[in-house]
Amino acid sequence: MADFPKILIGIGIALILFGLVWQVGGKFISLGKLPGDIIIKNENSTFYFPIVTSIVVSIVLSLIFFILGRFR
Repeated sequence: MADFPKILIGIGIALILFGLVWQVGGKFISLGKLPGDIIIKNENSTFYFPIVTSIVVSIVLSLIFFILGRFR
């Protein structure tokens, strides 16, 4: 139970770093507007489904967790 505060601090730091990378990287990489993302625009509504963006984020997170798992 003593490790729980350390885990929360680690998650918080990771979220802050992820937010900063997303904020700064959004100017260079248009994450969310990749080719293959589905956008349907009607007169009164817009449907947006970022399928390719979801796949890219999933691959990157899988690689990060794989690398972190190797150091344990």
